[in-house]
Formats: sequence, structure tokens, C-alpha cells
Amino acid sequence: AIARGQLDGFPTAEELKTVYVEHDIQASLADLRVPDYVAEDPLIKVMGVNHDQVVEALKGVGFTDDLLAKLITEVSGGWKMKLALARAMLLKADILLLDEPTNHLDTTNVAWLEKYLVTQPNITCMTVSHDSGFLDNVCTDIIHYEKRQLRRYKGNLSEFVKAVPAAQSYYELEAATLKFRFPTPGLLDGITSKEKPICKLTNVTFTYHGAAAPQLKDVNVAARLSSRVAVIGVNGAGKSTLIKIITGEHKANSGTVWRHPNLRMAYVAQHAFHHLEEHLDTTPLKYMFKRFGMGQDVEDSHKVDRQAEEEEKKKMAEATWVFDGHPRKFREILSRRKKKKDFEYEVGWQGLASLKFNRWLPRAELIDKGFRKYVVEFDQRLAAAALGNDARPLSKETITKFLQDFGLDPEFGVHSNIRGLSGGQKVKLVLAAAMWNNPHLLIMDEPTNYLDREALGGLAAAIKNFEGGVLLISHNSEFVSSCCTETWRVGGGVVNVAREAPPGPAN
Repeated sequence: AIARGQLDGFPTAEELKTVYVEHDIQASLADLRVPDYVAEDPLIKVMGVNHDQVVEALKGVGFTDDLLAKLITEVSGGWKMKLALARAMLLKADILLLDEPTNHLDTTNVAWLEKYLVTQPNITCMTVSHDSGFLDNVCTDIIHYEKRQLRRYKGNLSEFVKAVPAAQSYYELEAATLKFRFPTPGLLDGITSKEKPICKLTNVTFTYHGAAAPQLKDVNVAARLSSRVAVIGVNGAGKSTLIKIITGEHKANSGTVWRHPNLRMAYVAQHAFHHLEEHLDTTPLKYMFKRFGMGQDVEDSHKVDRQAEEEEKKKMAEATWVFDGHPRKFREILSRRKKKKDFEYEVGWQGLASLKFNRWLPRAELIDKGFRKYVVEFDQRLAAAALGNDARPLSKETITKFLQDFGLDPEFGVHSNIRGLSGGQKVKLVLAAAMWNNPHLLIMDEPTNYLDREALGGLAAAIKNFEGGVLLISHNSEFVSSCCTETWRVGGGVVNVAREAPPGPAN
């Protein structure tokens, strides 16, 4: 309201310049390089800021020549936040309005932001944040919103908690009273121990198109039902890239990506709201009906491993089998059976309807001939069907109760459009949707963004009690140290694995 000039009695922009620091990327400018993206901002143009001044400001917040040469969509979430701060500096703000500014920032950049804010003698900062360390290091006053009223307290967060002991959950996640209830994932064929891998990357290398060097090389990691993994590293190290290879959103250039054929994965992306972008004017209830109304999660169909590439299409067109002296062309996969440590698939042939002509073919043979898309789709159908009696009916009553298990009350889950939800409520909706099909592996990229302290505590407790595996990226050291027992450190193109908890917050 302040940024839009909608707060009655607040000074006008001519009297007091306020700048809302927003790090979401405008889709219409997504194909621009970093300096051009800032230079094309309408307010920057009005200020008469030239390209050289933009570059100087970006270098002032740490952008290198290599980063400046990237498209805006190619830089990490942390660098997008620093870009937004550089823009605010160029606009010569009197008041900075910061909404969760530490989201996506690693510890080095959080320290940089704290130093910048406390050394600005002529700028006032108003911030919404759930980062207790940041609020302690930066704030001189706390404005507490409670029962539709605002009350001001002098001092930082520590002083506020002394005055309001009920706010202790800002420091201790265990003090949170909100509870999330994760569903039980169910069994996986052949997985007799929680320590057996359910997903593995072996000697995996990934290079972005046009890049001179691999983003990741020779990666060897495994996820288990017992996994509580913190994926850590500086901004831009490749953490999100690693996760997207595991989920199937990126395809490895070399190496092997293995997932148990019946594995159900839940994925909450770094910019979680992208899951909701096409549904902002509908309710969470209707969103759930649309996403799962066909019996499967429609988002799975957008993953790279569900799309046939041109090379695979060519292989499929040329693929021919010969049985009893007669050539056969693939029509469809009809069923699957276990064969030693792998699977075979019953294949039907074009022009041959009788079951007597069907043949059982090894998984590797079908993939080698280009039919990976068909194999993955069939596996996913069986994984969904494996829910059996554990599948919940897609009804208003069931969805409403399920959303409540993730802290979204009917007022918001049934009666409010998604556009009107807060950032934290949207994250809860995305998390609930991801967990609808009882996944065996939950993967979250920066899940703590926009969640308040109560929700953080509830999420940490739910992760510890979950019967499936968890992989998460987070720069919130307090959060990951409270619920993770394994660390994958990404940096310099490699992933180092340690079967130990990540370090907690520095004192």
C-alpha cells in the first residue's frame, strides 16, 4: 500500500521516495541480459540512469563480468535479490520497503545485506522478515501486528521477545505450536530397508546449452527413505540444477539417473509460486481438483523425462523387432513384471490385436530404442495406481481437511482466490499439493521462504517424523540443522556428500 501510494496520510512520492524491493522477474523482460533488465525498468529510465551507471551499481553489489553477461533468467535467486537492491540504490530511495529480503541469499550475502543496511545514514528501512538473526542485526524498532492492530517496540528482535515472551518461537523452532501432518508414503517393491537407495545419480554430468564448462560433473549421490539431506552451497553453485536432474526437469548429459520405477516424488520449486501462476483467479480447492482431477498429477507431464527428444523420436520411428521371421513395430506398453533386479514390459505391436503376439522386453532395451517416454509414463501410472486403498477421494470434504493438515484453513482454502493469499499461504498450498499423492521422496528448494516462524517449526517437525525421504535446499542454517542428518555440499561443479548434519547458525 505504501509503495502504491494507497496509505492515507502517508507523504507523497514527491516528498518522500519509497522503493519496494521486489526480486520477481517480469516475464516480458525475461530474455534480457542482467544490465539491460535493470536499464529497461521504467523508473530507472525516468531517473535518466545510463547503462554505465547500471553496470557500476551492479558491480557494487558483487556482480562479476561473467554474471553481467548472463540472461536474467540464468542467474540464481540470490543474485536476483541483489539485482533488486542495486535497482533500489539507483532510484535513490529515502525508504526501502523489503519483503523477505534474505530469501535465496546465502550466509555471505545475508551478511553483506546486513552491513549495507546498517551503514546507510540517510535511508530508512521497513522490512518484513522471518529471519531472526537478520532482524536482530538490523532492526532498531519492531512493529508487531496482532489482533488487527500495530504496536511499536523499541530495540531489535531480542528486546521485543523480552517484552512479549509469547513470541519466543521467533528463536526456538521447537516452541512452535503449528503442526503439519505429512501422509505415509506406503511400500516400494524390493525396498526392504529404509537405507536402500530409491533414487541414484551415478557419474552424472550436466552442462547448460552454450556454456563453456559443466555446471555439475561426475556427481554420485543417492536418496533413501531415511534421507534427511541438506543441499548447501553458495548462490549459483548448482544446487537447484542438481535437484532438477533428480526430479526430471533437467536431463543429464552423461551418467545414469536411476529412480525406483514406482517412486512417487513431490517437488516444491525455489520460486514455489510458479506452480500457481496459471491459477491465481481460482480457489485452492478448485486448483486441487484441476491438478489431480484426471487421476494423476498433471504437472508431471511437463518434466523433461516425460518428453520425447528429437533423437528419441527418430529412434522410435526406426525401431523394429523381428519375431518368428516377421518384423514388428511398437504400439504400446500393456503391463510390467519384475525380472531379477530390473523390470520387463509387455509390448503390443501395430496391426496385431491378439495377445498371443505380445512380447516381454527388458527396460534397458526399450529405452535404448528411444521409448524412454513410454516407459516413464507407464511407471508413473503404476506408481499412482500403487496408492490403492491409500488414495484419498478427490472431494471437497477431503481436500478441505487435507489443506488444513498444512495450515490452510477453509477461509483461505475454499473461499479465497489464490491471488489473495499471502506468500506463506501459497507455500502451504504448494506443499499440500505436492504431498497429495503420498510421495516417497519430498524435494524442496528454499521451502522456508515466506513461511513464518510458526510454520517453520511445524515444517521442521513434520520432516523429522515423515516416513519417506527428504532433500532440501535452504540457506536457513537453523532450519536445516534442526531436521537434516546428511549434507550434500555443491561447489566448483562437484558434490561432496557427508553423512552428518549441516552446521547450525553461527553464534
